[in-house]
Amino acid sequence: MARVTVEDCIDKVENRFDLVLIASHRARMISSGQQITVDRDNDKNPVVALREIADATIAPEDMKEDLIHSLQKNVEVDEPEAETVPALAPAGETIDADGGINFDRMTEEDLLRGLEGLVPPAETEDDGE
Repeated sequence: MARVTVEDCIDKVENRFDLVLIASHRARMISSGQQITVDRDNDKNPVVALREIADATIAPEDMKEDLIHSLQKNVEVDEPEAETVPALAPAGETIDADGGINFDRMTEEDLLRGLEGLVPPAETEDDGE
């Protein structure tokens, strides 16, 4: 039976320290009950993890992302950034090309004509008693 060495895995994961992190994370996953992708051959979990990496039955990049995700406390969610929406001018206001607001002024006559056009509220039976 051939023993797996780091040299068998180094062409899959170039950095030896990353290899140790990925293999130990995979060994912990195997210990927690995940299925193995190679024959066990009476090997312990770290050796099985190295054999999986050497045989390329697991993707080291996926394992690295899974390791990073397992260590994160706050997971960042990509949300679209808020777009800048131009402000709407209320009735009676206009916006200049410079972005300044011009207020239209109402004359006294226009105000009186507007008030004369208003209808007084209808009286109810309760109000008259």
